[in-house]
Amino acid sequence: MNVFYNPNGIGDVLIIPLIDGNRDDLKHESIGPITKITNNNEEVLGYNIFNASSHLQLTNTGKFALTEELLQEIKQLFQSQGLHDNLDFDLSPKIVVGYVLEKTQHENADKLSVCKVDVGDETLQIVCGAPNVDQGQKVVVAKVGSTMPNGLKIKPTELRGVPSNGMICSQKELGIPDAPKEKGIYVLDDSYSVGQPF
Repeated sequence: MNVFYNPNGIGDVLIIPLIDGNRDDLKHESIGPITKITNNNEEVLGYNIFNASSHLQLTNTGKFALTEELLQEIKQLFQSQGLHDNLDFDLSPKIVVGYVLEKTQHENADKLSVCKVDVGDETLQIVCGAPNVDQGQKVVVAKVGSTMPNGLKIKPTELRGVPSNGMICSQKELGIPDAPKEKGIYVLDDSYSVGQPF
């Protein structure tokens, strides 16, 4: 999960986006230095923390991953302001190294494969259209909940009737400079460990 802090560009504000929402129906509620942003359905879209550097230890700038340490500081700030929102975010890495345990032909599509992929803490079923995917490869997996560099959010889906939970990534999808033009997933060498963040 990423947060944003750009003191030179927008001021001393920590931006915590949770859900992409329609910009037309935003509501704001200020609780001390915290602004809570919701939509008409009362879903929390995110928070802005003003004068952030006086409340939190901020060492990174720009877009960066929310750490457990910073999350604990944010929780303490919320409690001190009497705001008891649930901030138990899943901070586990979302783009990780996987190992293709099994590859079978999709029953309803010639160009799709159904893969069982070990990502360290679980085995995912992922439907993949890359011609070079194969059993025994180490690959980069975007798990459900991850956001790709181009803004695509990975969600559980069905492809031609088969459930798919994640995406096996190409270099282009990962935003790697000078990615090869040919279609195909990024096959990693053996120096990578299954489950490690990519």
